Amino acid sequence: MIKKRYADRRDWRRITQRHYIHEQVENEVFKGHVTFLQLIEVASPLDVRYGDETIRIADAGYVWVQQFPSDAHHAVTSMFDATGQLVQTYIDICLRTGLEDGRVYWEDLFLDLIALPSGQVLLVDEDELEAAREQGIVSEAEYALAWVEAKQLQKQLQNGTFPLVAHAEVMKQQLKQGTPH
Repeated sequence: MIKKRYADRRDWRRITQRHYIHEQVENEVFKGHVTFLQLIEVASPLDVRYGDETIRIADAGYVWVQQFPSDAHHAVTSMFDATGQLVQTYIDICLRTGLEDGRVYWEDLFLDLIALPSGQVLLVDEDELEAAREQGIVSEAEYALAWVEAKQLQKQLQNGTFPLVAHAEVMKQQLKQGTPH
């Protein structure tokens, strides 16, 4: 069974105090749900390592803007540090996104992309997708969909045509001020 994940991260104990909102947004760049998660207090920071580089993605004062486009197979989380600088964009390839009991969710297809401010784009968790296919968690059609979506997004990220990286900054400012549209 494909895991359903929730944008509010209620189950993530690392965040001890948060401010969270979500809005339905429709503009010239985007149509879907956008969430704003401010990490006010955390039990401990979270650092991730990519090759020789270590990046802090969660700490007090960080903001995560998550975009869940309608009729797409991805969810985009842009992580900003306490000074407002983008530290990474994490893209979950998913079967679908939606709203359940007032909570925005995505059904995770395991494969992920990470775009760093340096321009580096990483494709990760291929092994998890392979294992999920072998175990029957994802069908052959879902497996193929994940790869098609990931490759298309990877190309857009590499050539700078993926609009949701810049759109996250716009949404961060608007949601902070309470004026998304």
